[in-house]
Order: sequence, then C-alpha cells, then structure tokens
Amino acid sequence: MALYKGFSTKNVGINHTVRLTDADLIKQDLINHFNIRKGEKLMNPDYGTIIWDSIFEPFTEQLKNQIIDDVTKIAKSDPRLVVESIMVDSYDNGLILELRLVYANTNEVENLRLVFDKTASTLR
Repeated sequence: MALYKGFSTKNVGINHTVRLTDADLIKQDLINHFNIRKGEKLMNPDYGTIIWDSIFEPFTEQLKNQIIDDVTKIAKSDPRLVVESIMVDSYDNGLILELRLVYANTNEVENLRLVFDKTASTLR
C-alpha cells in the first residue's frame, strides 16, 4: 500500500495525468522545486532554487558552496527524504547536480542526476 499518493502531468497528453506514489512522487516534487527560480513563485518568494540564476556566473568554490547550501535547505524542507550527499559541477552549458537520496519511510536509496542547461533553460 502506498504511503504517498499524487499526480503528475509531465510527459502525458492533454487532460491526462499519471498517478505517482511513494518515491516517484517525492522525486517529482523535488524536481518541481528545482524547476522554479527562487522568487518566481507567486505569494512564496522563498520557494525555488538559486541554481537558475547561478548558471551564468563563474563557477567558484564560493558559488559551489552557496548552491550546496541552497540544495540542502530545499531537501530539508521535505521530511519525506534525506540527502546523503550533494555534488555540484559545471560543464560548458550549465551545472550538474548529483544527489544521493534516501526516502524516509521506505529507506529506498536513489542517485539523482539533474542537469541545469543554460542554453535551453531546462532541467534534464
């Protein structure tokens, strides 16, 4: 029996939804958080990530630490998961974020790799 239940409209046709449960739902909620620039969400300026504004900056150790702090804050805002490790690196077109996640109620472990692409302004 699923502990968490939700819906997603990502990668489906018009007026269709996909049911998500447990780890899939938690992961999608986390990805949704990373798809929003900090300050972009109406009525909640603290929601979102600084990464989108950071991908155009020189990738310094200071910036890397700011991103890690931001990701840590985002992860801690969701009691359903624990982030065991965070790695941030740059590449020609943006930043790569690698997370080792543990889903709290199931103890399922997953490595999540997110690519923030500045040329396409998309998350892959």
